Amino acid sequence: MSAALDVEAIRGDFPILKTKMNGKPLVYLDSAATSQKPIQVIDAISEYYRSYNANIHRGLYKISEKATEQYIESKGKLAKFLGAQKYSEILYVRNATEAINLVSKAWGEKNVKKGDHILISEMEHHANLVPWQVLARRNGAVLDYIKLDRQARHIDMADFEAKLENNPKILAVTEVSNVLGTINDVKAMARKAHKKGAMVLVDGAQSAPHMKVDVSDIDCDFFALSGHKMLAPTGIGALYGKTKVLEEMEPFMTGGDMIKSVSYEGTAWNDLPWKFEAGTPNIEGGIVFGTALDYLNGLGMGKVREHEKQITRYALEALQKVKGVTIYGPEEKDIERRGGVISFALEGIHPHDVAQIFDAEGIAIRAGHHCAMPLVTQRLGQAAVSRLSFYIYNNEGEVDKAIAAIGKVKKVFNL
Repeated sequence: MSAALDVEAIRGDFPILKTKMNGKPLVYLDSAATSQKPIQVIDAISEYYRSYNANIHRGLYKISEKATEQYIESKGKLAKFLGAQKYSEILYVRNATEAINLVSKAWGEKNVKKGDHILISEMEHHANLVPWQVLARRNGAVLDYIKLDRQARHIDMADFEAKLENNPKILAVTEVSNVLGTINDVKAMARKAHKKGAMVLVDGAQSAPHMKVDVSDIDCDFFALSGHKMLAPTGIGALYGKTKVLEEMEPFMTGGDMIKSVSYEGTAWNDLPWKFEAGTPNIEGGIVFGTALDYLNGLGMGKVREHEKQITRYALEALQKVKGVTIYGPEEKDIERRGGVISFALEGIHPHDVAQIFDAEGIAIRAGHHCAMPLVTQRLGQAAVSRLSFYIYNNEGEVDKAIAAIGKVKKVFNL
């Protein structure tokens, strides 16, 4: 395979890929759940705790100053990575889930009233579905779902435009589905939504790790992502928000560090982005997020995306030859609108059984509803599906092993 990336060199940076699972070399095909970490990130975590572990913004001593500088520098890196105007538009949170909850609470509670409409799609992850259900129930709003097309591959744009006639207060939509792999044209959707006066939130948990993102070009008001899906540690994520919007919002949490002044009579909030970061943050996670971004920038997000298309196409071609397999999401010919996620069902076999047999072969895949239960159970009509998801360290040989494992599953079940 003539890869855009030197995958074998990249694999050398990931110590976990040298380990074994059930006595066999690990084949990790679950990066949509969380990515593995390169040695550069692992070493940066160790370096922080060995050399300059200190609280930020508070200590008038060298290691605190260094930690503060590194933490702020990482925000600048992420702002540039996302095409934001300045680092103060980047709020560090635990994950994309917290980022979306922040918006639903800090913006939604104030701006969404009884009878107002909230617009999301049928393909949303629970993180971009349940917070809006809760807000709608609490405030008496109406939650509308944009339908998918007949094949459940793409958003039905005609239905989207029809539902825009309800003048929703906010459109919250994923850029890449974690089940279908569908890449949504969030730029076009944002433009249409803004014409109707709606705010726009993009769930970028599955897009930011895999392709070039430009929030200024999309013109979204909010963009949520998780660092752990893009080589950073767990417990660190981010919310991008336009400056004007963030300035008008009340804090999500209150306490130390998010204040400018406090008296017994009242409190004045801190400047952005600290207004939304109460208490001691995940300092290590924030700093090392910058290291992960350095790694991805060194590869080039264009090359990351090209590799993803190449390996996804290869896997789709192989899966289509396996009798009894149903593949969900965009077809191979529509690869430009598909991320590196392939969910499938094997006729007559529960996905949990598939995953267990894969595990015995040293292959890690995901089986279940993938935190998108309405999509999987109500729209696809399955109790669960199996999922392969790829990243920069996966190669065609690992796809071949996955296909061979499907053959073993069928043999076990005499199919």
